[in-house]
Amino acid sequence: MSLHCDLRVYVNGQQTFFLNEKIISAYSGRLKKIIKQEKRRTQIKNSGIEVDNFPGGSDGFELVLRFCYNGGKIEITVSNVSLLHCCAVFLGMSEKVTASNLLQQTEKFLETMFYWSWNDVIASLKCCETFLSYADSVGLLPKLICALLAKIAQNSDLNRINSSSSSSSSPEMASRFRFSSSAKTTPDSKSPFSSSKAWWFDDLTVLSPLIIEMVVKSLGAHGSENNSLTLTRFLLHYLKTVSQRKGNVAGLSASTKSDYISLADTAVHGVILVGKTAFSCRGLLRVLRIVSGFGISKDCRVGLERLIGGMLDQATLDDLLVSGHDRGVYDVNLVVRLIRVFVNGDGWSTEEMKKVARLVDKYLGEIAPDQNLKISKFLGVAESLPDSARDCYDGVYRAIDIFLESHPSLSFEERSRLCRCLNYEKLSLEACKDLAKNPKVPPRITVQALMSQQSYVPPAEDFLPAQVTQGSPATSDRQIVVYGRVDTESVEEENHDMRMNLQRMQWRVNELEKVCKQMKGQMSKIVRHPSSSRSLPRLC
Repeated sequence: MSLHCDLRVYVNGQQTFFLNEKIISAYSGRLKKIIKQEKRRTQIKNSGIEVDNFPGGSDGFELVLRFCYNGGKIEITVSNVSLLHCCAVFLGMSEKVTASNLLQQTEKFLETMFYWSWNDVIASLKCCETFLSYADSVGLLPKLICALLAKIAQNSDLNRINSSSSSSSSPEMASRFRFSSSAKTTPDSKSPFSSSKAWWFDDLTVLSPLIIEMVVKSLGAHGSENNSLTLTRFLLHYLKTVSQRKGNVAGLSASTKSDYISLADTAVHGVILVGKTAFSCRGLLRVLRIVSGFGISKDCRVGLERLIGGMLDQATLDDLLVSGHDRGVYDVNLVVRLIRVFVNGDGWSTEEMKKVARLVDKYLGEIAPDQNLKISKFLGVAESLPDSARDCYDGVYRAIDIFLESHPSLSFEERSRLCRCLNYEKLSLEACKDLAKNPKVPPRITVQALMSQQSYVPPAEDFLPAQVTQGSPATSDRQIVVYGRVDTESVEEENHDMRMNLQRMQWRVNELEKVCKQMKGQMSKIVRHPSSSRSLPRLC
């Protein structure tokens, strides 16, 4: 015998259900009340009602109908109990309407959650993601999170947090925990991980960021309150896993990214708290790579960069090759900020500063081929260190040579500007010779470099060995006099040749400048008087 459908229900504006009013009213006190009010208002026998913000949408409503049309019976499992419970609360399916109603059945099932397996708790939490706010408002989500933490506590080394710490969202959250760095056995025959990756890390990565945030808040470790190394490592693992699953995190929508920002900030606060004691410079740069994709607050970024910059002498070239977010291949601005942090610090030694200088010179050589790299950014890196940090500028010159090779369209002024970061007096003789032969380097720069080398040629006396003491054999004194005389002549001859070469080069530069000025003057006359261009003399 078919049932007469005399009621239309529109659920969340998505789907329409045609129902028997008597059956649905026998279990749902809320729908029964709405139907009566609608009939009084419209006086229409076949009425229709709208139900908005229904937990689980049409899927949840269909589960409820199965219960109602099956005489108040349905199989309740860990996969559907969360949805059924929220639907029962929403529709008022309590014992006031009928005995052994849906709400009582779900509550009885949920009472056993502390005896569920680890995977059952995860599955039930996962099901709440589509109606998260409602599950939280009815108190279901805090209970599931409490069961989750209890499972971790049973199988890990966890210490209770003092009850005077931040308050939780429900009385059941009185059992809060602080994670230690060690791990014991695992539920469901899972193998334990090392202290840096506990056994439960991977399992929780399937949960949404909003659920993870609620877990963190229930521990009283949200934001700047995070003082747990294990929780910090978990959040970094969670964010890293999410970025790997979603590919390019930078391409995520702003609303999606916003769900992860608080988690990233919480992780950074934990990293800053433990600092150098738990993370190396390389580890901190990896942390920066992970959290930067999701976005972090300015204060967190500054704090993390300050921590990394103070350990820059421990970094390697690969550590600094962080991908850029703009047109450039690498994030040069980040490296400049890190160098400034190190330089402005007061805890470095001379050797550590020179070590950073060698690293920076290598970095310059690595970023120089980038055709999108601007001169200002190259100079920003090269000039971020004091002159005393470098004993030799050969590395900077090699990077400049690579930059000039990769940017052939640079003007004369731009090439001259690029070379301003060189200290010619600290160039080796080999580098200075290469610079003099380099056609990409402006002639005036070449002259300045050679003149600085010539001015630092030591006098002939510096090549003489020390005088012998009284009592030394006469033969030794004669040997020294002969050696000094030969060496002096050689040095004076080299000095004379170098001065002559510099004079010739200076004369050549002056001649080139005169020719350039003459050509510019004649070109300006051509522009002003085109008809007179035929009478101009030819330049040879």
